[in-house]
Amino acid sequence: MNITELMESIKRNPRYADVGMVLYHNGVVRGTSRDGRPVKGLRIRVDHDKLAAVLTENRKKPGIMDIRVWINEDKDLTVGEDVMFLAVAGDIRENVLSTLETTLNTIKSTVTAKTEYFV
Repeated sequence: MNITELMESIKRNPRYADVGMVLYHNGVVRGTSRDGRPVKGLRIRVDHDKLAAVLTENRKKPGIMDIRVWINEDKDLTVGEDVMFLAVAGDIRENVLSTLETTLNTIKSTVTAKTEYFV
């Protein structure tokens, strides 16, 4: 998957004519952890049942037409590699911005588990 494929999948939604904004998040492997330690890579694990529930819930939010996600899971990723693409399509900026933030934060806090490999 690449970001262009994700964009095209959003555009194929039958409700795309109602979309006024699409936001895309592209998470990548950083060279340092949040606490500043050098990182050489990481591995992501995904709870797919929780992910499905998060997407179902957030797709019901006012003005949201579609949410798509791809997570690069169960393999060792190196610095600079794509970890996750998240796309939120909706009617107006306020609806799309808040839904992207909520969806992203929920995925990161309850759906995925990350193991960092330090230098």
